[in-house]
Amino acid sequence: MVKRLFLLFLLASVFSLNSNAQRTFTERENMGNALLFSLSLGFHNPGGDLKNRFGSASSVGSGLEFITKKGNFLLGLDGNFFYGSRVKEDVLQNMRMPDGEIVGSDGVYSSVVLRQRGFSVGFRFGKIFSMSKVNPRSGIKLAIGAGMLQHQIRVQDDSRQVNQIAGAYKKGYDRLTNGFSIFQFLGYQLLSVNRLINFYAGLEFTQAFTLNRRDWDFFEMTAETGNRLDLLSGFRFGWILPFYSGRQVADSYYY
Repeated sequence: MVKRLFLLFLLASVFSLNSNAQRTFTERENMGNALLFSLSLGFHNPGGDLKNRFGSASSVGSGLEFITKKGNFLLGLDGNFFYGSRVKEDVLQNMRMPDGEIVGSDGVYSSVVLRQRGFSVGFRFGKIFSMSKVNPRSGIKLAIGAGMLQHQIRVQDDSRQVNQIAGAYKKGYDRLTNGFSIFQFLGYQLLSVNRLINFYAGLEFTQAFTLNRRDWDFFEMTAETGNRLDLLSGFRFGWILPFYSGRQVADSYYY
């Protein structure tokens, strides 16, 4: 999946540069102040304390950024929803039979699975470092930010026959954790001159200083009180819908 997104990113970049090289622009349509609405997909590997609980995960997100006409400075807000299928901490181990199955109140095996769920919200500040005189609104994107990261174990009982994890009891197993986080992004952003192709892609890193927010853990039979350092690193690709405040006349370019 990551290889396909990278190939799409590469092809779009080549198409945009070729389009700029073949045409003569007397007016750039992407030069004013703008609001950038984005939808994105991310793929992440855990680090720090987080890697002891979960495996790799994916995410979907959206954001809203303001980009200045002068300097290509960025200021924005974003949010991401994380999901994954690999949970390394089996919080239901005490309920399992020797064969690993869980018997429900109806006396038959129940379908209970563990999943990773979480989200992040925050604000960011950044800048686009232009690489082209033809299109100064595109180039290397560097951004930093801060906000909150939250994650938990989703205990999914499709049969709804396991009373120990029914209703509010499930909170004793989900290990809900959140805290302050900081964020870094390094990649490439394209805002095409004709406004038709707009996206970003790159590497992102998150460091979160978190705590367990549940009063009691039924598996450990105690409360988790220690400080955690949860890390995420990965790749994100986003599609951008720009809203410009105006246009700016520029010199003609011939290629």
